[in-house]
Amino acid sequence: MNAPIVHGGGITAAAASFGGRVEDWLDLSTGINPNPVALPQIPPRVWHRLPDRHLVETARHAARDHYRSGAILPLPVPGTQSVIQLLPRLAPAGRRVAILSPTYGEYARAFGAAGFAVDTVGGIDEIGPEHGLAVVVNPNNPDGRVHAADRLEELHARLKAGGGFLVVDEAFGDTSPETSLAPRAAGLANLIIFRSFGKFFGLAGLRLGFAIARGDILMRLEDWLGPWAVSGPALALAGSLLNSDVSPIARSIGERQKALHAVLAGAGLAVAGGTPLFALVADAGAGDIYTELCRHHILVRRFDYAPDWLRFGLAPDVSDDARLAAALRSFTR
Repeated sequence: MNAPIVHGGGITAAAASFGGRVEDWLDLSTGINPNPVALPQIPPRVWHRLPDRHLVETARHAARDHYRSGAILPLPVPGTQSVIQLLPRLAPAGRRVAILSPTYGEYARAFGAAGFAVDTVGGIDEIGPEHGLAVVVNPNNPDGRVHAADRLEELHARLKAGGGFLVVDEAFGDTSPETSLAPRAAGLANLIIFRSFGKFFGLAGLRLGFAIARGDILMRLEDWLGPWAVSGPALALAGSLLNSDVSPIARSIGERQKALHAVLAGAGLAVAGGTPLFALVADAGAGDIYTELCRHHILVRRFDYAPDWLRFGLAPDVSDDARLAAALRSFTR
Protein backbone atom coordinates (compact mmCIF):
# COMPACT_ATOMS: atom_id res chain seq x y z
CA MET A 1 0.00 0.00 0.00
CA ASN A 2 1.29 3.49 -0.85
CA ALA A 3 2.33 5.56 2.15
CA PRO A 4 0.04 8.51 2.94
CA ILE A 5 1.21 11.85 1.59
CA VAL A 6 1.89 14.68 4.01
CA HIS A 7 -0.12 17.73 2.93
CA GLY A 8 -0.40 21.23 4.27
CA GLY A 9 -2.75 22.01 7.12
CA GLY A 10 -1.30 19.68 9.77
CA ILE A 11 -1.66 22.15 12.65
CA THR A 12 -2.59 19.49 15.20
CA ALA A 13 0.59 17.52 14.57
CA ALA A 14 2.71 20.69 14.53
CA ALA A 15 1.26 21.85 17.84
CA ALA A 16 1.91 18.44 19.35
CA SER A 17 5.58 18.74 18.38
CA PHE A 18 6.22 22.44 19.08
CA GLY A 19 3.59 23.30 21.67
CA GLY A 20 0.91 25.94 21.85
CA ARG A 21 -2.81 25.80 21.34
CA VAL A 22 -3.96 24.85 17.87
CA GLU A 23 -6.10 27.98 17.59
CA ASP A 24 -3.08 30.20 18.29
CA TRP A 25 -1.02 28.88 15.38
CA LEU A 26 -0.76 30.80 12.11
CA ASP A 27 -1.34 28.29 9.33
CA LEU A 28 0.44 29.34 6.13
CA SER A 29 0.88 25.78 4.90
CA THR A 30 -2.05 25.73 2.47
CA GLY A 31 -2.90 27.65 -0.69
CA ILE A 32 -6.30 28.89 0.46
CA ASN A 33 -7.82 32.37 0.57
CA PRO A 34 -7.07 33.32 4.21
CA ASN A 35 -10.21 35.45 4.45
CA PRO A 36 -13.31 33.31 3.92
CA VAL A 37 -16.14 35.05 2.12
CA ALA A 38 -19.27 36.03 4.00
CA LEU A 39 -21.75 33.18 3.86
CA PRO A 40 -25.17 33.82 2.34
CA GLN A 41 -28.18 32.64 4.28
CA ILE A 42 -29.02 28.97 3.80
CA PRO A 43 -32.73 28.12 4.14
CA PRO A 44 -33.43 25.70 7.01
CA ARG A 45 -35.00 23.16 4.63
CA VAL A 46 -31.60 22.72 2.96
CA TRP A 47 -30.22 21.39 6.24
CA HIS A 48 -33.33 19.36 6.92
CA ARG A 49 -33.73 17.43 3.66
CA LEU A 50 -31.58 15.37 1.34
CA PRO A 51 -30.25 17.50 -1.54
CA ASP A 52 -33.09 18.10 -3.99
CA ARG A 53 -32.34 18.01 -7.70
CA HIS A 54 -33.03 21.73 -8.07
CA LEU A 55 -30.10 22.46 -5.74
CA VAL A 56 -27.83 20.38 -7.95
CA GLU A 57 -29.06 22.03 -11.13
CA THR A 58 -28.74 25.54 -9.68
CA ALA A 59 -25.15 24.83 -8.64
CA ARG A 60 -24.33 23.33 -12.04
CA HIS A 61 -25.69 26.31 -13.96
CA ALA A 62 -23.84 28.73 -11.67
CA ALA A 63 -20.63 26.74 -12.16
CA ARG A 64 -21.12 26.76 -15.94
CA ASP A 65 -21.34 30.55 -15.95
CA HIS A 66 -18.47 31.02 -13.51
CA TYR A 67 -16.10 28.61 -15.24
CA ARG A 68 -17.33 29.57 -18.74
CA SER A 69 -17.79 25.93 -19.74
CA GLY A 70 -20.41 26.64 -22.42
CA ALA A 71 -22.55 23.63 -23.25
CA ILE A 72 -21.14 21.63 -20.31
CA LEU A 73 -22.82 21.76 -16.92
CA PRO A 74 -20.00 20.99 -14.44
CA LEU A 75 -20.62 18.13 -12.04
CA PRO A 76 -20.48 18.99 -8.31
CA VAL A 77 -18.24 16.59 -6.38
CA PRO A 78 -17.38 16.32 -2.68
CA GLY A 79 -13.93 17.84 -3.15
CA THR A 80 -11.76 17.10 -6.18
CA GLN A 81 -9.85 14.51 -4.15
CA SER A 82 -12.94 12.32 -4.41
CA VAL A 83 -12.73 12.16 -8.20
CA ILE A 84 -8.94 11.81 -8.26
CA GLN A 85 -9.61 8.49 -6.52
CA LEU A 86 -11.91 7.49 -9.38
CA LEU A 87 -9.54 8.25 -12.26
CA PRO A 88 -7.97 4.76 -12.34
CA ARG A 89 -11.41 3.41 -13.33
CA LEU A 90 -11.39 5.74 -16.34
CA ALA A 91 -7.83 5.13 -17.52
CA PRO A 92 -7.28 2.45 -20.19
CA ALA A 93 -6.12 -0.75 -18.52
CA GLY A 94 -2.53 -1.75 -19.15
CA ARG A 95 -1.46 1.70 -20.35
CA ARG A 96 1.08 3.90 -18.59
CA VAL A 97 0.06 7.13 -16.86
CA ALA A 98 2.04 10.38 -17.19
CA ILE A 99 1.97 13.04 -14.48
CA LEU A 100 3.66 16.38 -15.14
CA SER A 101 5.78 16.76 -12.03
CA PRO A 102 6.54 17.79 -9.38
CA THR A 103 2.93 18.39 -8.48
CA TYR A 104 0.09 17.35 -6.19
CA GLY A 105 1.12 13.91 -4.99
CA GLU A 106 -2.28 12.23 -4.72
CA TYR A 107 -2.44 11.61 -8.47
CA ALA A 108 0.61 9.35 -8.49
CA ARG A 109 -0.54 7.70 -5.30
CA ALA A 110 -4.02 6.91 -6.66
CA PHE A 111 -2.73 5.41 -9.91
CA GLY A 112 0.10 3.54 -8.21
CA ALA A 113 -2.32 2.00 -5.71
CA ALA A 114 -4.48 0.83 -8.64
CA GLY A 115 -1.53 -0.95 -10.25
CA PHE A 116 -0.76 1.52 -13.04
CA ALA A 117 2.81 2.25 -14.13
CA VAL A 118 3.30 5.97 -13.46
CA ASP A 119 5.81 8.19 -15.26
CA THR A 120 6.54 11.48 -13.52
CA VAL A 121 7.60 13.66 -16.45
CA GLY A 122 9.17 17.08 -16.47
CA GLY A 123 7.59 18.39 -19.66
CA ILE A 124 4.64 17.92 -21.99
CA ASP A 125 6.90 16.68 -24.79
CA GLU A 126 7.72 13.61 -22.66
CA ILE A 127 4.11 12.43 -22.85
CA GLY A 128 3.86 9.90 -25.67
CA PRO A 129 1.65 7.26 -27.29
CA GLU A 130 2.42 4.77 -24.53
CA HIS A 131 0.42 6.90 -22.09
CA GLY A 132 -3.27 6.18 -21.74
CA LEU A 133 -3.84 9.14 -19.45
CA ALA A 134 -1.87 12.26 -18.55
CA VAL A 135 -2.32 14.70 -15.67
CA VAL A 136 -1.37 18.38 -15.86
CA VAL A 137 -1.99 20.70 -12.92
CA ASN A 138 -2.43 24.19 -14.37
CA PRO A 139 -1.42 26.48 -12.68
CA ASN A 140 0.82 23.94 -11.03
CA ASN A 141 1.19 23.28 -7.33
CA PRO A 142 3.74 24.04 -5.92
CA ASP A 143 5.79 25.94 -8.52
CA GLY A 144 3.00 27.82 -10.29
CA ARG A 145 3.95 26.72 -13.81
CA VAL A 146 1.31 27.62 -16.39
CA HIS A 147 0.75 25.91 -19.73
CA ALA A 148 -1.04 27.73 -22.53
CA ALA A 149 -4.46 26.43 -23.54
CA ASP A 150 -3.29 25.84 -27.12
CA ARG A 151 -0.47 23.63 -25.85
CA LEU A 152 -2.85 21.59 -23.71
CA GLU A 153 -5.31 21.24 -26.57
CA GLU A 154 -2.51 19.84 -28.73
CA LEU A 155 -1.65 17.37 -25.97
CA HIS A 156 -5.29 16.32 -25.76
CA ALA A 157 -5.36 15.65 -29.49
CA ARG A 158 -2.26 13.43 -29.24
CA LEU A 159 -3.68 11.44 -26.36
CA LYS A 160 -7.15 11.11 -27.90
CA ALA A 161 -5.64 9.76 -31.12
CA GLY A 162 -4.38 6.81 -29.09
CA GLY A 163 -7.57 6.42 -27.03
CA GLY A 164 -6.10 8.28 -24.07
CA PHE A 165 -7.40 10.98 -21.72
CA LEU A 166 -6.08 14.32 -20.52
CA VAL A 167 -6.81 15.46 -16.96
CA VAL A 168 -6.22 19.16 -16.28
CA ASP A 169 -6.40 20.14 -12.62
CA GLU A 170 -7.30 23.83 -12.37
CA ALA A 171 -7.59 23.94 -8.59
CA PHE A 172 -5.87 27.34 -8.57
CA GLY A 173 -7.53 28.54 -11.77
CA ASP A 174 -9.90 31.08 -10.22
CA THR A 175 -7.08 33.58 -9.77
CA SER A 176 -5.99 33.22 -13.41
CA PRO A 177 -9.16 32.47 -15.44
CA GLU A 178 -7.38 33.32 -18.67
CA THR A 179 -5.39 30.09 -18.39
CA SER A 180 -8.47 27.85 -18.16
CA LEU A 181 -9.26 25.20 -20.74
CA ALA A 182 -12.91 25.11 -19.60
CA PRO A 183 -14.24 27.35 -22.40
CA ARG A 184 -12.92 24.80 -24.93
CA ALA A 185 -13.99 21.67 -23.05
CA ALA A 186 -17.20 21.04 -25.01
CA GLY A 187 -15.13 20.34 -28.12
CA LEU A 188 -12.58 18.07 -26.45
CA ALA A 189 -14.03 14.59 -26.01
CA ASN A 190 -11.31 13.02 -23.83
CA LEU A 191 -10.67 15.97 -21.53
CA ILE A 192 -11.46 16.09 -17.80
CA ILE A 193 -11.01 19.35 -15.88
CA PHE A 194 -11.14 19.59 -12.10
CA ARG A 195 -11.95 22.86 -10.35
CA SER A 196 -11.72 23.57 -6.63
CA PHE A 197 -14.35 25.69 -4.90
CA GLY A 198 -12.84 26.08 -1.45
CA LYS A 199 -9.45 27.58 -2.31
CA PHE A 200 -10.65 30.81 -3.92
CA PHE A 201 -13.62 31.38 -1.61
CA GLY A 202 -11.68 30.36 1.51
CA LEU A 203 -14.08 27.51 2.30
CA ALA A 204 -11.92 24.40 2.02
CA GLY A 205 -13.80 22.74 4.87
CA LEU A 206 -16.90 22.65 2.68
CA ARG A 207 -15.27 19.89 0.56
CA LEU A 208 -16.68 20.96 -2.79
CA GLY A 209 -15.30 20.87 -6.29
CA PHE A 210 -16.47 20.48 -9.89
CA ALA A 211 -15.61 18.18 -12.76
CA ILE A 212 -15.90 19.52 -16.31
CA ALA A 213 -16.06 16.99 -19.15
CA ARG A 214 -18.30 15.70 -21.90
CA GLY A 215 -21.58 14.15 -20.77
CA ASP A 216 -20.61 10.49 -20.99
CA ILE A 217 -17.62 11.00 -18.69
CA LEU A 218 -19.61 13.04 -16.20
CA MET A 219 -22.33 10.38 -16.13
CA ARG A 220 -19.75 7.76 -15.22
CA LEU A 221 -18.27 9.92 -12.47
CA GLU A 222 -21.72 10.71 -11.09
CA ASP A 223 -22.62 7.01 -11.06
CA TRP A 224 -19.40 6.07 -9.29
CA LEU A 225 -19.89 8.76 -6.63
CA GLY A 226 -23.40 7.54 -5.87
CA PRO A 227 -26.49 9.49 -4.78
CA TRP A 228 -26.32 12.64 -2.65
CA ALA A 229 -22.55 12.85 -2.93
CA VAL A 230 -22.53 16.61 -2.27
CA SER A 231 -24.39 18.07 0.71
CA GLY A 232 -27.32 20.42 0.29
CA PRO A 233 -25.62 23.31 2.13
CA ALA A 234 -22.55 22.99 -0.13
CA LEU A 235 -24.75 23.06 -3.24
CA ALA A 236 -26.70 26.05 -1.93
CA LEU A 237 -23.51 28.00 -1.23
CA ALA A 238 -22.13 27.17 -4.66
CA GLY A 239 -25.31 28.30 -6.37
CA SER A 240 -25.17 31.63 -4.57
CA LEU A 241 -21.44 32.43 -4.48
CA LEU A 242 -20.60 31.35 -8.03
CA ASN A 243 -23.28 33.77 -9.25
CA SER A 244 -21.85 36.67 -7.23
CA ASP A 245 -19.36 39.37 -8.18
CA VAL A 246 -16.01 37.76 -7.31
CA SER A 247 -13.82 40.72 -8.28
CA PRO A 248 -13.50 41.96 -4.66
CA ILE A 249 -12.26 38.49 -3.67
CA ALA A 250 -9.64 38.54 -6.42
CA ARG A 251 -8.52 42.05 -5.37
CA SER A 252 -8.20 41.00 -1.75
CA ILE A 253 -6.13 37.96 -2.71
CA GLY A 254 -3.92 40.16 -4.88
CA GLU A 255 -3.32 42.55 -1.98
CA ARG A 256 -2.47 39.68 0.35
CA GLN A 257 -0.06 38.27 -2.26
CA LYS A 258 1.79 41.59 -2.52
CA ALA A 259 2.07 41.74 1.25
CA LEU A 260 3.49 38.20 1.43
CA HIS A 261 6.05 38.92 -1.27
CA ALA A 262 7.12 42.07 0.60
CA VAL A 263 7.64 40.09 3.82
CA LEU A 264 9.66 37.42 2.02
CA ALA A 265 11.79 40.00 0.22
CA GLY A 266 12.42 41.78 3.52
CA ALA A 267 13.74 38.50 4.93
CA GLY A 268 16.05 37.99 1.96
CA LEU A 269 14.04 35.06 0.62
CA ALA A 270 13.64 34.74 -3.14
CA VAL A 271 10.29 33.67 -4.61
CA ALA A 272 10.95 30.78 -6.99
CA GLY A 273 7.35 30.35 -8.15
CA GLY A 274 3.75 30.25 -7.02
CA THR A 275 0.27 31.56 -7.71
CA PRO A 276 -1.68 34.45 -6.15
CA LEU A 277 -2.61 32.05 -3.33
CA PHE A 278 0.90 30.92 -2.36
CA ALA A 279 4.59 31.59 -2.89
CA LEU A 280 7.30 28.99 -3.32
CA VAL A 281 10.66 29.82 -1.79
CA ALA A 282 13.89 28.00 -2.65
CA ASP A 283 16.56 28.37 0.02
CA ALA A 284 19.39 26.15 1.25
CA GLY A 285 18.30 26.82 4.82
CA ALA A 286 14.68 25.80 4.25
CA GLY A 287 14.71 23.08 6.89
CA ASP A 288 16.04 25.41 9.58
CA ILE A 289 13.61 28.16 8.55
CA TYR A 290 10.73 25.71 8.82
CA THR A 291 11.78 24.71 12.34
CA GLU A 292 12.28 28.31 13.45
CA LEU A 293 8.84 29.28 12.19
CA CYS A 294 7.32 26.31 14.03
CA ARG A 295 8.97 27.55 17.22
CA HIS A 296 7.00 30.76 16.64
CA HIS A 297 3.88 28.68 16.01
CA ILE A 298 3.78 29.45 12.29
CA LEU A 299 3.34 26.52 9.91
CA VAL A 300 4.50 26.53 6.29
CA ARG A 301 4.68 23.67 3.80
CA ARG A 302 7.88 21.70 3.32
CA PHE A 303 8.56 19.02 0.70
CA ASP A 304 10.33 15.73 1.24
CA TYR A 305 11.32 15.57 -2.44
CA ALA A 306 12.75 19.12 -2.45
CA PRO A 307 14.36 19.88 0.93
CA ASP A 308 15.32 23.41 -0.15
CA TRP A 309 11.68 24.37 -0.87
CA LEU A 310 9.10 26.00 1.37
CA ARG A 311 5.60 27.05 0.33
CA PHE A 312 4.10 30.06 2.07
CA GLY A 313 0.36 30.66 1.99
CA LEU A 314 -1.21 34.08 2.46
CA ALA A 315 -1.58 35.65 5.88
CA PRO A 316 -5.04 37.04 6.69
CA ASP A 317 -4.03 40.61 7.55
CA VAL A 318 -1.22 43.08 8.28
CA SER A 319 -0.83 41.95 11.88
CA ASP A 320 -0.10 38.41 10.73
CA ASP A 321 2.25 39.79 8.06
CA ALA A 322 4.14 41.45 10.91
CA ARG A 323 4.10 38.22 12.92
CA LEU A 324 5.65 36.32 10.02
CA ALA A 325 8.21 39.06 9.40
CA ALA A 326 9.27 39.05 13.06
CA ALA A 327 9.65 35.27 13.08
CA LEU A 328 11.77 35.36 9.94
CA ARG A 329 13.96 38.10 11.45
CA SER A 330 14.72 35.79 14.37
CA PHE A 331 16.26 33.22 12.04
CA THR A 332 20.05 33.40 11.91
CA ARG A 333 22.03 31.59 9.28
